[in-house]
Amino acid sequence: MIIALKQDAGRDEVRNFASALEKQGVKIHFSEGASQTVLGLVGDTTLIDEESLLAHHLVEKVIRVQEPYKRANRKFHPADTRIDVPGADGVVRHIGSGYLGIIAGPCSVESREQIVEVAGAVKAAGAGLLRGGAFKPRTSPYSFQGMGCDGLNLLLEAKKETGLPIVTELMAIHQLEVFDEVDIIQVGARNMQNFTLLKELGRCRKPILLKRGLASTITELLMAAEYLMAGGNDQIILCERGIRTFDSHTRNTLDLSAIPALKRQTHLPVIVDPSHATGIAWMVPAMSKAAIAAGADGIIVEVHNNPEAALCDGEQSITPEEFGGLMGILRKYAELEGKKI
Repeated sequence: MIIALKQDAGRDEVRNFASALEKQGVKIHFSEGASQTVLGLVGDTTLIDEESLLAHHLVEKVIRVQEPYKRANRKFHPADTRIDVPGADGVVRHIGSGYLGIIAGPCSVESREQIVEVAGAVKAAGAGLLRGGAFKPRTSPYSFQGMGCDGLNLLLEAKKETGLPIVTELMAIHQLEVFDEVDIIQVGARNMQNFTLLKELGRCRKPILLKRGLASTITELLMAAEYLMAGGNDQIILCERGIRTFDSHTRNTLDLSAIPALKRQTHLPVIVDPSHATGIAWMVPAMSKAAIAAGADGIIVEVHNNPEAALCDGEQSITPEEFGGLMGILRKYAELEGKKI
């Protein structure tokens, strides 16, 4: 249930009103806009009388939410959420609510030289955050699985060298103890419905980049976000990374329609991964432009200084030079959309 309060509602009155509602067994989620406060009631609202609420002098309107996701619902939180990520250089990067977050870097960390070189290049081109896999989930047990903690340490070195905040994937709960200095924790497509992991990350106070599952619906993605938010973590970034279809021309099928659909349903920022969606490097620029044009709040793209020699996903990685050219175009797209990079 959502209760929109009148514009002249005083803070003390609102607190007293919310306290009275909580005594009826519900939890209150506050959303304070520029001109109106919205109360989101989470829990069993069947016993709360709608007519009595409408008769209250503070209440403007009451809406019952039909969707199973509550905290992630735009009705609960009409204004777009913005994720703020401070870097080691003292600069705060923003994703959502008028800002495009550009996350770039290699699929996996392979050496100090590689990750530091790529980090410097993507920062110079205009990326705000550095991605890199230390722990890699692979379909084949014989494929390169990442450098593990050594790779994470190299990623932290690149962070120190460039100041860029880092984004890397967490595969299991026990790895959390070594993720203290990671700025954004990525939950991969294979773990989107690992509810035990999501509950644990819900207690974490770091931004979470949540990727859509290989064959998951938009509602299932939002319910996964709800697991995180139910634990108290509201710093969620949703990522469309392509879904599995019958077509084998590309690695996955990039569902661009998911972007406006999600933006209508949720206040959370939505970004796109054109690298995993297509699996083909020459398609990445076109799909990046399409994503921004469709309303995405950013992209996460794979950049490698020598794709032909990459230990992981070289065929979908663009070079630093190609990334620099792409950034020049995306700045123009950002201007057209009225957003900042």
